[in-house]
Amino acid sequence: MSKMSKMSKKYRTIFISDVHLGTKDCKAELLENFLKHNSCDKLYLIGDIIDGWKVQQNRLRWKQSHSNVLRRILGFSKHGSKVIYVAGNHDEFLRTFIPYGIGLGNITICNHIEHIGKDGKHYLVVHGDMFDGITRLHKWLSLLGDRAYDFVLDLNTKFNWIRHRLGFGYWSLSKYLKNRVKKAVDFIFQFEKNISSYCKRKGYDGVICGHIHHAEIKEIDGITYMNDGDWVESCTALVEHHDGAWEIIHWGEMVNVDSDFDGSSRKKSKRHPGKSRNKV
Repeated sequence: MSKMSKMSKKYRTIFISDVHLGTKDCKAELLENFLKHNSCDKLYLIGDIIDGWKVQQNRLRWKQSHSNVLRRILGFSKHGSKVIYVAGNHDEFLRTFIPYGIGLGNITICNHIEHIGKDGKHYLVVHGDMFDGITRLHKWLSLLGDRAYDFVLDLNTKFNWIRHRLGFGYWSLSKYLKNRVKKAVDFIFQFEKNISSYCKRKGYDGVICGHIHHAEIKEIDGITYMNDGDWVESCTALVEHHDGAWEIIHWGEMVNVDSDFDGSSRKKSKRHPGKSRNKV
């Protein structure tokens, strides 16, 4: 049995977000591989799956691998998995269809939804951009930040090409900077605090979100906060096991794209034991 076969699993629920299909830095090959080797009863796409901002800026970079990801997602829906698409700020064009109940085939589109876990807890599932003051109040600042982020990702691509040639694995420069720069750390902290406080006021037990490209599972003032990360830098997904345990899957760790993932391995994070409101 191959390593990939051993890694393949069926989960109760899979959550992914911030794929940014249509951008040159999207790790579509890794995501397509993840979707190929894993399955679930329910798949949540928590926003920024397609990057509509790049369409507006006439900077769309669509590859065959991006189409392959969409085919995999449609395959989940076709073969019995319930697929829910929660719109984000980069794919906010989908929000115009929500009041009319328009979906994508069997895929439901919404702004937010409630997920009831195996543990019996009620989780708000939302992209998270409305809890980010920069995106909500000053979209032009967010667009400016998007350009700077593209620049860092471009440097990151060149740097990792050199690392690959030297036989080293993938390393995220932007993630490193995000964890080291005080303002970025403060931004993440405030985002987590804002969204957790909202959930506590509304009576939710926890929140599952994306937006800030920082995968995390932790407790904040009695609220279970879970972020599924992204597929631009860290290549992570949040999964719910059939026994109710939660886990962040680091699919991009030590994976060699050029070897068709045959020699890949997965960085295991600690499993978290299991601990429909649609109006926000």
